[in-house]
Amino acid sequence: MDARERPWRSVLYIPASKERALDKARALPVDAIIFDLEDAVAVDEKAAARATLAEALAQGGFGHRAKIVRINGFDTPWGRDDAAAVARMAADAVLIPKVSSAADVEAVAQVVPGLPLWAMMETPRGVLNAAEIAAHPRMQGFVLGTNDLAKDLGSRFRPDRLPMLAGLGLCLLAARAAGLVCIDGVYNAFKDDAGLAAECAQGRDMGFDGKTLIHPAQIEIANAAFAPTEAEIDLARRQIAAFAAAEAEGRGVAVVDGRIVENLHIVTARQTLARMAAIAAL
Repeated sequence: MDARERPWRSVLYIPASKERALDKARALPVDAIIFDLEDAVAVDEKAAARATLAEALAQGGFGHRAKIVRINGFDTPWGRDDAAAVARMAADAVLIPKVSSAADVEAVAQVVPGLPLWAMMETPRGVLNAAEIAAHPRMQGFVLGTNDLAKDLGSRFRPDRLPMLAGLGLCLLAARAAGLVCIDGVYNAFKDDAGLAAECAQGRDMGFDGKTLIHPAQIEIANAAFAPTEAEIDLARRQIAAFAAAEAEGRGVAVVDGRIVENLHIVTARQTLARMAAIAAL
């Protein structure tokens, strides 16, 4: 299955050093897991975390969940060892932190020859080079690192994320131009359900495939926000039926709910139904 054909509604960060968290993740209703060897692992636990994660992935039991491993950067003492270790793990992809250029991706590609690569888009230079990064032949997806990006920008938090919109949009455009998955950044206030729901809705409106999460309590809200609604499913079905009837009568457009429906709307409608079918298949 092409990566964009499967659901990516909820993508949960799990510390690779925590055996209990790794075990719990096997039962969580997430679409993907980022097993983190970077920020979530203390310096003196880096080597042990690799072994812990390798054993957990070898044991399996993660079902349909995509298994992505975030390594440390190659500018750290641990990055190359992480990459070499992940190349031997039962992982689905490697997530590279703080990607600034396609050269950063290529460096990891040389060490990990067989797995798809993902990029953390979390620096101003990386955002400005998003198209170049997305075009790398091994690249499969972007993950937005909004906390690091906000730090580098010196921006303040706003519920509407106005300071983030230019960067989010550039990354999303680059990802879509290259046919990549694109996952929105985290929402830090994991007990603020209303705030999370609002930010998920904004991300879905923009076109993101899903949301990165820092706590299991956020999963349900993200899964709901990035799934088609009943109204969207109903409209998609009616648009497809109306357009088929119009074509049978020799017309190139149809009208549904007072709005013109053309072939481009049918492409979107079919994508909506395919997304719902993929979610149901889980």
